[in-house]
Amino acid sequence: KQWYQRRVRGIKNMEKQANLHTIKLSDADYVRTLENCIQFGTPVLLEDVGEDLDPLLEPILLKQTFKQGGAICIRLGDSTIEYSRDFRFYITTKLRNPHYLPETAVKVTLLNFM
Repeated sequence: KQWYQRRVRGIKNMEKQANLHTIKLSDADYVRTLENCIQFGTPVLLEDVGEDLDPLLEPILLKQTFKQGGAICIRLGDSTIEYSRDFRFYITTKLRNPHYLPETAVKVTLLNFM
């Protein structure tokens, strides 16, 4: 798992100055953290995902933003929040050879660091 730890450390170092937030889908407050980071333009690292992603992430992966009252917004679940153009989203997995559905693969840029 050293390859995984090196890549995560690389992302953390790259985004250290921007106050990177690290979350997991199992975190009780991951949605609130994600909403805050989207609003304030803080980068997020979502760690240890499996092959199935939470449907709540769909609008983020597709960048489904819209204008509302002069602000750029995005809908997450039942919430509409402002979307900062500075927001960056990283997702990592410990799976050595993940098989994502084509519907997921077209929404993201997959990098294999093996």
